[in-house]
Amino acid sequence: MLGSRDPRIHVDLAHLRGLKGRGRAISFRLRQPSHSILNGQHASKIKGRGLNFEELRHYAIGDDVRTIDWKVTARTGAPYVRVYTEERDRPVMLIVDQRMSMYFGSALNMKSVTAAEAAAVAAFRVRDKGDRVGGIIFDDQGWQEVRPQSSARSLNRFLDLLARANCRLNANAPLAEPIPLSDPIRAAARIVKSGALVIVFSDFDGWDPETEKNLRAIAQHNELILFSVFDPTSEQLPPEMNIVVSDGTLQAQVNIGDDTVRRKLADFSTGRLASLFRFSSRYAVPVVPLTSAQETLPQLLRLLGGRGGGSGIVR
Repeated sequence: MLGSRDPRIHVDLAHLRGLKGRGRAISFRLRQPSHSILNGQHASKIKGRGLNFEELRHYAIGDDVRTIDWKVTARTGAPYVRVYTEERDRPVMLIVDQRMSMYFGSALNMKSVTAAEAAAVAAFRVRDKGDRVGGIIFDDQGWQEVRPQSSARSLNRFLDLLARANCRLNANAPLAEPIPLSDPIRAAARIVKSGALVIVFSDFDGWDPETEKNLRAIAQHNELILFSVFDPTSEQLPPEMNIVVSDGTLQAQVNIGDDTVRRKLADFSTGRLASLFRFSSRYAVPVVPLTSAQETLPQLLRLLGGRGGGSGIVR
């Protein structure tokens, strides 16, 4: 990790550590500010952990009707609601994609950088809230696991593994068949049984029925949030354009104006997004879009409860 690096292309451990304390306004919890992308979209899937029952009280205007205790209401003749507090020290798993498909950026960052920065901010925020943080970092060859723990040492190990995976990405990497996206997802499902928060940062390249099956298994007993990291070039392809791609050292030219290249890129992007949003709608799992064309932290603050700018939501 020595030497000067362009933080738009690679992030080292010092860069990720520098994000500590930068996202204090961000919340991954169910109760969100009104302008958060997660607010009011989905009911909790937590079973057995994550929320502790605190008390019964009279229903008040504005209370969520889903919290009404119908047995007590029927017995007393007056509406009562069950009040819960969030349980501390629950496990949180951060699944971070650092495959070659993430090693692309047309405007500001590589997608791999955006994912790494967002995961680091999430890790610090989770730890600050008293929860145990762990994760799975995967590339084209395999993945590394960090079991959720509450120690600073475990957090540092997660960040170190993430930085190393990010810095291994380069244009000279030997061609290899990437591991199925479903494999690290299945590994996470094995670690978190119930009551955890699982957050995935990926472009979801390789989404298939097995990936959906493993994510569904996680969502049945845990909270699940999917951060879809994308680059605007794949969303809005200009009709006639040659682009030069670079990893900071090597360069290559890609003819976007070629009908075959253009069609394959467009089909690849729209098909993957359609699968994600079908999954989101069917299983009540929020999908949070992150673009590599903007700085990571301001996006997180706009989308997840921070005070800054407009909604910033990309659809």
